[in-house]
Amino acid sequence: MSIFEILMLLCFGAAWPFSIHKSWTSRKTGGKSVFFLFVVLLGYAAGILNKLVYDPDAVVWLYGLNSLMVGADIALYFRNRTLERAAR
Repeated sequence: MSIFEILMLLCFGAAWPFSIHKSWTSRKTGGKSVFFLFVVLLGYAAGILNKLVYDPDAVVWLYGLNSLMVGADIALYFRNRTLERAAR
């Protein structure tokens, strides 16, 4: 288990609640890139697979938690897009 990997995941993970809150309260897609969110989610999935296949340890839970937060932000993106279209 690498302290640097843990620190990286904690730092990235600390940003997602703010992004989710902004998506929830703004109800807008402006400033969000769903493509970017999917790329980040793919990166976390690769990290999970790496941990499970080559180096199983407890850090996999941080990858999973971050993935869930990115997934929530993706879901909010599509909710907000639907709200924006309905408002037209």
